[in-house]
Amino acid sequence: MTSKEAILAAIKNNKPEATPLPDFLTFPEEENLVDRYEKGLTGNGGKLQVVNSMEELDAFVKEHYSNDLLIASLVEEVKGNVDVSKISDPHDLEHVELAVLKGEFGVSENGAIWMPEKNVVHRVLPFIAQHLIIVIREETLLTDMHRAYEKVNVADDGYGVFIAGPSKTADIEQSLVIGAHGPRSLTVFLIRK
Repeated sequence: MTSKEAILAAIKNNKPEATPLPDFLTFPEEENLVDRYEKGLTGNGGKLQVVNSMEELDAFVKEHYSNDLLIASLVEEVKGNVDVSKISDPHDLEHVELAVLKGEFGVSENGAIWMPEKNVVHRVLPFIAQHLIIVIREETLLTDMHRAYEKVNVADDGYGVFIAGPSKTADIEQSLVIGAHGPRSLTVFLIRK
């Protein structure tokens, strides 16, 4: 018997009994999820706009972004000038100034938003645009990531990502840079019930 075989045999003979997995942790539902969500989002460098209708989002885009900028909108109430569905090469999105997307749900614990592939069309879109607006509905806010993971089914879309603020990085000198590897800003429009 080789030393490798002896080691593997010793491991097999001294294998501990299997123990059951622990129960999932549960935490109580939080009160005032909107305030908690705003705290998490702003802590990540994002901004929250609480609105009553999609018309307020459209007005915001018209006020803050001129028509000569490339705007990719996957929200039907906001007219963009880039048809993402007709783009086959994601590199063609490199000059998009603003992407307007729908999120599935938000997580109040940390300000994150679940974005399945069907909501972004091209995986690169939320990361290549200079500015990002994501729309979620108030009733989709969840207390914490435990509840979020219960809702996520990656097999449905094959890809999804949690987005929690604009891109940021800090180098060894502790210099914070916003927008180094992705959008320079994230504004979340929370549509009231």
